[in-house]
Amino acid sequence: MKNSITNRRDFLKGALSFPLFFTTGLSGIVAKPQVFSNTDAKRKAKIKLSCNLYSFNAPLRSGELSLEEVIDFCAELGFDAVDPTGYYFTGYPKVPEDAYLYAIKKRAFLQGMAISGTGVRNDFTTADASQRKADLTHIKEWVEVAAKLDAPVLRIFTGRAQSEGYTSDDHYRWVIEGIEECTAYGEKHGVMIVLQNHNELCKTTEDVLRIRKAIDSDWFGINVDIGSLRQGDPYEEIAQLAPYAYTWQIKENVYRNGKEEKTDIRKIMQILIDSGYRGYIPLETLGAGDPKEKLPRFLGEVRTAMMEMKNKK
Repeated sequence: MKNSITNRRDFLKGALSFPLFFTTGLSGIVAKPQVFSNTDAKRKAKIKLSCNLYSFNAPLRSGELSLEEVIDFCAELGFDAVDPTGYYFTGYPKVPEDAYLYAIKKRAFLQGMAISGTGVRNDFTTADASQRKADLTHIKEWVEVAAKLDAPVLRIFTGRAQSEGYTSDDHYRWVIEGIEECTAYGEKHGVMIVLQNHNELCKTTEDVLRIRKAIDSDWFGINVDIGSLRQGDPYEEIAQLAPYAYTWQIKENVYRNGKEEKTDIRKIMQILIDSGYRGYIPLETLGAGDPKEKLPRFLGEVRTAMMEMKNKK
C-alpha cells in the first residue's frame, strides 16, 4: 500500500511539471458561433490537444508497442487526451471484454488524460445490403464501447464508393441511411457520431456538407481531416467545414490541387479561432519515420502556433 501511495505521489509531481500553458484554452478570443450552438452569442475558442493513435499505426499493428505503452508516452508529452481507433484494441473487430476497456480508461485517467474519441472502419457505399447491415451492427457495438470508455465521439467513414453499376446518388442514399440509424443509436448511448472525410466518396467540402445537411440531428457532426481535402485551396475547404466540426485530425501535411505540402499550422489555428471551436484537436503524424521522434516535433510546432495566436489577442 505504501509503494502505491508513493508511486501516486511521484506521478502527481511529474504531472505538475508539464507545461500547463500548452494545454490552456485560447480563451478571450472572440469567434463566430458554431452551427450546433443553441444561442446566437459569440463563442470563444477553447482548444485542447489530443493524439490520434494512428500516429503509432505501424508499431501498434506489429506489436512493437502496446496500447498501454502509447498512452503512457502521450502522457509524458503532455497531451490532454488520446484518440485510439478500435483496431488498436486487443481482439478487434470483436468487442473487447469490459475489464480490458475499463483498464484502458483507468490507464488514461491516471495519466491525467481523457479519451477524446475512438473510431471504426466501415463501408456504407457497398451495393451488398447485408454487408452494409453488418457494418451498421459493427458501429453500434463500438458505440457501446465508446460509451464505456467515456469517449464522446465515434469516428466513421462513408466508404470507398467502388460499387459498379450504381450512381453517386445511390452511394449517398446508402450512406445517409446508415448514418441516420447509427446516429440515433449513438444518441441513446450518449455518443456522437462523426464522419471523417477521407478522400473516398467525399472529396470536397460540398460532398461532406451534402451528407451533413441531410441528417437532422445534433448528435452527428464532422471529423475534419485536414489532409483529405485535396482539390483546390485546402485552407478554404477546411474553413468551410470548420463550423460543423465536432472533432479534427490535424496532420503534418495538406494537399493543394492534389499536391502535398507542409501544413501551415498558424492558418489552421486561425481557422479554429474564427470558427469558435471548443474541444480537442487530435494530432496525427503519418508516413515513414519513428513516431516517437516525429510526434514530439509536430506537437512542438502546434504548441508554438497556439502560443503565438494567444499572444496576438
